[in-house]
Amino acid sequence: MVEVTLWGALSQLAGGQSKVEVEAKDIRELFRKLAEQYPGFEPWIDRGIAVAIDGTIYRDTWSKKLPEGAEIFLLPRLAGG
Repeated sequence: MVEVTLWGALSQLAGGQSKVEVEAKDIRELFRKLAEQYPGFEPWIDRGIAVAIDGTIYRDTWSKKLPEGAEIFLLPRLAGG
């Protein structure tokens, strides 16, 4: 189980919660389970969400493992390199 911190727009879709707990082993599973629990997340996931794990940002690495106890944030995806 990992605790995930959401940015403002996503927290509104999660009933005002700024943090949610999800049973997920990698980013792909995290996105799938979030979309199941909060259907309003799906359009955001389709547009692109960045995931920060312990301060490192991942944009397309859906197979990245989520270590237990890690600090995980969902962020709007920004363009650029």
